Amino acid sequence: MSGLVFIISAPSGSGKSTLVNGLRSSVLALDFSVSYTTRPPRGSELPGREYYYVDRAEFERMIARNEFLECADVFGNYYGTARRFLDEAHLRGHDLLLDIDVQGASQLQKSLPDAVSIFILPPDRDELERRLRRRSEAENVENAIIERRLRTAAKEIENYSKYNYILVNDRLEESIDALKAIVLSERLKHSGAPLSERDKDLLANAEKCLLPNVKERLQPILASFAASASQAVTE
Repeated sequence: MSGLVFIISAPSGSGKSTLVNGLRSSVLALDFSVSYTTRPPRGSELPGREYYYVDRAEFERMIARNEFLECADVFGNYYGTARRFLDEAHLRGHDLLLDIDVQGASQLQKSLPDAVSIFILPPDRDELERRLRRRSEAENVENAIIERRLRTAAKEIENYSKYNYILVNDRLEESIDALKAIVLSERLKHSGAPLSERDKDLLANAEKCLLPNVKERLQPILASFAASASQAVTE
């Protein structure tokens, strides 16, 4: 492996976790960094699967020991990516996938400028709200939290242009295939090996998600969030 780092970000409810799970089940030698957080587990979350859960004092000790590649305070809770995951991936000769928010991604893009960044988007604002409300039933989340996540999503989406690839998650299987194509095509680019016809098809699939190639498709998605924000102001 080439020791690539992949950064993946998305608004809450975009289906990022499902896509990441699909990717990890079908792509070998791809390590996944589980973030640390000071917030308590939600619903069926388990320590070491969704997050490593630590108290605020321990998290701040980890900051003092320079154990994080990036960390941030989000709505009163710390979130951070431990440096050890990158070191361990390098030792194994694996690539590393980092699942982090736009604030953390911005930090990492400065310290790891060669990292490949991928932003996951919902088809539109209404679909994102539907997904959040379906998930809230299982997590027993209050309506105020859903509204806050929607407002946060609108702000996060403004950062789309800072990412190399944009993946609109409207059809699950196709989105998993596209995410897989992005990872494998980046490996091909860095390998320098001759390309087979299958490799060329893979590259073509990934290139559809490159930022310059999706700007037209993004316009109605961005407009759906802008329209909701304008309506909220006038009400």
